[in-house]
This record gives sequence, C-alpha cells and structure tokens, in this order.
Amino acid sequence: MESALAVSRLPPHDPGTPVLSVVDMHTGGEPLRIVLAGCPEVSGPTLLAKRRYMRQHLDHVRRRLMFEPRGHRDMYGAVLVPSELQDAHLGVLFLHNEGYSSMCGHAVLALGRFALDFGLVPAPAAGTCEARVNIHCPCGLVTAFVACEDGRSHGPVRFHSVPAFVLATDLMVDVPGHGKVVVDIAYGGAFYAFVSAEKLGLDICSAKTRDLVDAASTVTEAVKAQFKINHPDSEDLAFLYGTILTDGKDAYTKEPTTNICVFADEQVDRSPTGSGVTARIALQYHKGLLELNQTRAFKSSTTGSVFTGKAVREAKCGDFKAVIVEVSGQAHYTGTASFIVEDDDPLRDGFLLK
Repeated sequence: MESALAVSRLPPHDPGTPVLSVVDMHTGGEPLRIVLAGCPEVSGPTLLAKRRYMRQHLDHVRRRLMFEPRGHRDMYGAVLVPSELQDAHLGVLFLHNEGYSSMCGHAVLALGRFALDFGLVPAPAAGTCEARVNIHCPCGLVTAFVACEDGRSHGPVRFHSVPAFVLATDLMVDVPGHGKVVVDIAYGGAFYAFVSAEKLGLDICSAKTRDLVDAASTVTEAVKAQFKINHPDSEDLAFLYGTILTDGKDAYTKEPTTNICVFADEQVDRSPTGSGVTARIALQYHKGLLELNQTRAFKSSTTGSVFTGKAVREAKCGDFKAVIVEVSGQAHYTGTASFIVEDDDPLRDGFLLK
C-alpha cells in the first residue's frame, strides 16, 4: 500500500475542477512557487499590462497559491508569461501576500536554474560551465548566469540587475513610537527604505523577528505617508515595496553585513533579499563607501543565508546616476505539487490569519 500511495496523483475530482501545478524552490530559505500549469492566460501587450490584468482579473490565482491552506503568509510565487522583448527568454510576474512586485532577486536566482533545467532556454554547448538566461521582470530585463554541468544547473546563480539608483538620502521621517528617524531610499528593481535597526532601539541579530517586523512596518507606513516615490520610467514602478533594517555596517568590510527585509503586508524575506542587496549596493556606491567590482556579503538575520553583491558598472536611469549590480546566491528545488480547487470549498480562494 505504501508504494502505491507514494505515486504522485490527484484525489478523485470532477474533470472541470481547476488544477494548479507548481514547482517549489527556495533561495537562501525564501520560498518560490513557480506555476507550471492551471493559470488562465494573462492578457496584455506588455509585461506591465499583463501585471495590471492579473491584478484586476486573475487575483484569485494568487490568493489560491499564496494563502492558506495551500500556502502561508510568507509564500512567494512566480507566473511565467510571454515577453514582448525580443531578447527575453521568458517573462515573469511576481506574487506575494499583498499583490505583485516589480522585481524579486531571490526569484530570479531560482528561475535561472528552473529555466535551464526545464528547457526554457537553448541547451548550452558541450563544455559550457555557465548558461545565460534573460528574464523579463516588471522592472525590466534582468540577466541570470547559471552555473551548469552537462546541460543542467549545478551550483550558484548570479544576475545583473536593472539600473539601480538612490532616490533620497538622510530623509527625516516622523515614525510613530520612535520620533524623527533618518532613512535612505534606494531602488534595485523595487524601492526600499533603509534604516539601521539600532536607530529604532533594536539589535538586528538578537531582536525577536516580530519586533523587527513591527518596527520595519511602521517605518514603511510613515515613509509612504510623508514622501512621494517616483520612478523616471513608469508610474507602475513608483511605490515603496518595504523597509530593510540593517546592522548599520555600510562601510566596506570583508565580513557580512546583516539585514532583514519586511515587505508587502508584513511579509518577511528569509533570504538577504536580492533586490534589496541591489539597492543597498547602489546606496553604498552613491555614498562613496564601495568601489566598482568590490564584493560585499549580505547576511539574512532570519536564516543566516548569504548573498554577495557588487556594482559592476555605472549606468543611468532617467536623470539618476545608477549602477548595474551583480548579485549571487544559491537556489534549491524542494518539490512539486498539484492543487485542486473544489467549487464547494468555502476557503477555495485562500485566507490569511491576522
């Protein structure tokens, strides 16, 4: 009986019952649920238009996969869609507990492996030790470089970001419960507020995660209320994604610097946050604390996992001086799953505990 039950199969169900099939991965402990099948067609002439369409017409797919009982508050997802960019191998929409992100570095690292292993890019030539995967994210085209052996992914992945820049430094924000707090705002495919946890009376390495989440969320709401985010390319990208609390060690050192990212609806990134590392590198370069091709290590306060990052060249984003950032990390497969959505299930579209 055990061997028979071990065969992956769906329980008996009506042929018309929606089925969602996924591959689950994680990068540095941060989950990624990639939709293989079951998502209706996402319409739109551009990736940003597809993002708007999914939010307006297909949000039940996000809720079914991210929320309980199939997911959880901190689940993260990816829906693969065609891209209008000729150089892109695939387009992607990122899902989280509140909606749809413009960029996700941990997901790009995982999708690089996935795209190679599932045949979404041409098979690399014999003897090739790294495959290139062009991923069209809502923020723009991001290139992943996947270590490989005999045509399969093997080892770490790195990516080159869209132009990353600093929007504001030394911004004084009135944070309830903490008074006036100085924050920086930088963009790495998504906008983040950066502040040392010490300024909020917390130790990034020893404080309870709940206390860090509460503090970071308060900063996010304060910045949203007191500062207008703008992006030179699109209003679709002009929003504050979250707050990253750091250990305050922004000056270059070979030792890892620790941070925690709290984004969307108090969602906690288990990894060091790929787009956050991108933005933080841009911020340190802007302040003269980091040189081109000087590698720094970034450590997650929640899992201890590490990404590395470096500014590889200067760039522009509108009138902003920017840098292209390389972020490296390791992604892992955790399994596959298929979910049925029965019509008579009152919780078929998912729920989140408050």
